[in-house]
Amino acid sequence: MVTELVPSGPTGESAEVIVLFTRAELSSHLETLRGSGRSVGLVPTMGALHAGHLSLVAAAARECDVVALTIFVNPLQFGPGEDLGAYPRPIERDLRLAENGGVDVVFTPTTEEMYPESMATTVHVRGLTGSMEGASRPTHFDGVTTVVTKLFSLAGPCRAYFGEKDYQQLAVVTRLARDLDFPVTVVPCPIAREDDGLALSSRNVHLDAEQRAAAVVLYRALQTGAAMIAGGERVGTTVAARMAGVVADAPTARLDYAEVVHTEMLEPVGVVHGGQPVRLLVAAAFGSTRLLDNIGVVAP
Repeated sequence: MVTELVPSGPTGESAEVIVLFTRAELSSHLETLRGSGRSVGLVPTMGALHAGHLSLVAAAARECDVVALTIFVNPLQFGPGEDLGAYPRPIERDLRLAENGGVDVVFTPTTEEMYPESMATTVHVRGLTGSMEGASRPTHFDGVTTVVTKLFSLAGPCRAYFGEKDYQQLAVVTRLARDLDFPVTVVPCPIAREDDGLALSSRNVHLDAEQRAAAVVLYRALQTGAAMIAGGERVGTTVAARMAGVVADAPTARLDYAEVVHTEMLEPVGVVHGGQPVRLLVAAAFGSTRLLDNIGVVAP
């Protein structure tokens, strides 16, 4: 059962999802819950929920008393010509999945509610946002950090759950929370994958059969890079070039980037030292659908 704003009972007494539409409702409701001694787990999403999102919900439910899911397709993080208009918005389905997944509160504002007037303020994180996704989508991360700043401000003290699939975003949001002293602990969660390794994404629904078959090349490229490092290759650019070659050889794939970077500052790794954790990242377009993936590797 989905209900609009109603009083919440003690932990475990109600399976109803409370749906909130305004910033004031969200802030007030979560503050009331914390006042009764309950901890809050925040799961920010753009909707079109899949098993990856639900794994974040499950992690929040294990660690917190209340799970608050946000559903908002943020226009600030879409650039000109990107898929804002085509981005899926199956809100009724999302609410059912949220309820079945154990979500307690859903915040689903309109664009006018989140941005009641033209924004004069933009939040920018230097250093982490200039490469990879930031180079391909120059306005993207400022849109992400601005909306996340608003959500963190509204939610108040909480644990916020982000998937590692958008690894650069995770690094940016983690730095944002630390630099601005938000009372928020950013919790990274593992990537959820299909049986063949394709990372779950709301954009996967746009792939036709040929593109879907080709898209698994992203994970194959990452595995190739990881195997090279495990086998003794230590030059980051050599590993990156091989990953790029794997993707470029796939039918319908248009490579954007393949990188080996440091896990926190996301700077390219020249030499991978033994015991050093690094992150391998790839992105490519399949038709009009752009996908990205990554894995973590520790050199032996």
